[in-house]
Amino acid sequence: MQHWSSIWANAVSIAENRPERYAKNITIRYPIHVPFDGSAIRLTFDNYCGTEPVTINKTTLLVRRETPSVTCGDSSPQGGALWPVTFGGGHSVTIGAGESAASDPVEVSLRAGETVYVSFYLADFTLMRSVVFTCGRLSGGLYANGDETETVDIDVNTSRATKLNYFLSDVSILTAPENRTIVCYGDSITAQDWPDDLQLRCRDEGFSRTAIVRKAASGTRILREYSCLTYESYGLMGAHRFLHELPVSGADAVIIQQGINDIIHPVGEEVNIFRPMSDLPTVEELIDGLKTYIAQAKGMGLKVYVGTLIPMGGWRTDAPFRQVMRHAYNDFIRRAAEDGLIDGCIDFDAALRDPARPDWFLPEYDSGDHLHPSKKGYQRMAAEVPAELLR
Repeated sequence: MQHWSSIWANAVSIAENRPERYAKNITIRYPIHVPFDGSAIRLTFDNYCGTEPVTINKTTLLVRRETPSVTCGDSSPQGGALWPVTFGGGHSVTIGAGESAASDPVEVSLRAGETVYVSFYLADFTLMRSVVFTCGRLSGGLYANGDETETVDIDVNTSRATKLNYFLSDVSILTAPENRTIVCYGDSITAQDWPDDLQLRCRDEGFSRTAIVRKAASGTRILREYSCLTYESYGLMGAHRFLHELPVSGADAVIIQQGINDIIHPVGEEVNIFRPMSDLPTVEELIDGLKTYIAQAKGMGLKVYVGTLIPMGGWRTDAPFRQVMRHAYNDFIRRAAEDGLIDGCIDFDAALRDPARPDWFLPEYDSGDHLHPSKKGYQRMAAEVPAELLR
């Protein structure tokens, strides 16, 4: 008996507020890596953070049969077969503010290693508010002027690459029952490369029944969120994200890596009126927030793995008291695995830190901002995920 399993997913967060936040007469296209075979595909579009309805006028799928080279933002199919996507039998769908819409299943044979290109057209002025940033070797997309949903190779002169993911929140395929999905949940660390690197590790090491999807939004905290226009784009707190994002088709496990923004964001009103020190949680409050995640994930029948918070020595708000909090939080995660509260600890901190300066990255793993890993650092994170979770 086949079942639906997600092969691509993203969180839905809030776009940075700009005067040009409305778009019209635009096509958006995303490449979707297929990790295992399937017989049908369905799409979910989500306007969770929108304050106005969104109308998607036309959606298509292009399937590239040859195995592509894997590069970030590879959005040019260079040949492929076209399928229309419908919603309740119609080609157009309107999604209310805070709502989502799933497409009708499209019966199409899919093989591992192929790429499916999802293209959708927005004809009228659309509030581009429900969005999230991601990057990595399997991430990216493009936007183009006009209706290009039936164009196989979109002209580079009328299109532009993007790392922003608008509205499309899930791509699932009908597949064999042994195929499954792991969700990577977190903030900007997880919005960047390591989930893509983990999917490529699965491909390279023969974990052929596992799809890796990310539910991550930059700047997000477990316990707080911003409502001011200046920082609203930092996204939703855990109480407004986790239960919305975690129900993913075919998922049997989640890797949670979040909490650093709760520690580093507060700086005091004398420095920034929007980031008061009263927003700083105690370690106990932060752990309680993580415990809520764990209970909710287990309530969904998911195995729960938690990643430790990685080094932050040299980050612009680094301070001894923040390092004390980070270490205490990480120690709890390690104990939680030993005590059986979670299924495993993935010790990203131990993997990336400099033994000579444990609060700092090894230089080769530091992107340069002392908070986000380098490309090599993200690959090291992917390598740290235990093989037994990927089988």
